[in-house]
Order: sequence, then C-alpha cells, then structure tokens
Amino acid sequence: MSRLASASSRLSARLSSSTADGDAGMTTAEYAVGTVAACGFGGILFKVITSPEVMGLLRDVIAAAFKLSF
Repeated sequence: MSRLASASSRLSARLSSSTADGDAGMTTAEYAVGTVAACGFGGILFKVITSPEVMGLLRDVIAAAFKLSF
C-alpha cells in the first residue's frame, strides 16, 4: 500500500470514528454558550465603564497622569 493510500485510509477512519459517537454538535453548542456569555460580560463591562462614577475616576487618573512631569 502506498503512503498516500495509507494516510488517506487513516484519515477516513479517524473522521468516521469522531462523528460516530453522537457528540458532533457538542462543540458548536459550547461555542454558542461561550459567545453568549462573552456578550453578556461585555454588556455588563460597558455599563460599568460608562457609569458616571467610573468615568469620574478614569478622568481623575488620566488628569493625574498628565500632571506628572517627566
């Protein structure tokens, strides 16, 4: 058997065994949950960062950094 045919048969066997167990859609579901969680975290972070209290703190920190002499 040639190397190409051997590699092809190994790849075919590997692909058929990976989808035979019924978990083919599991990674897609995990990515979807992760994406929704990341979007939720981003929304909360946006609300916190744009709140007046945090904006004031950031403004004070930036103003203090510009007042430093190099």
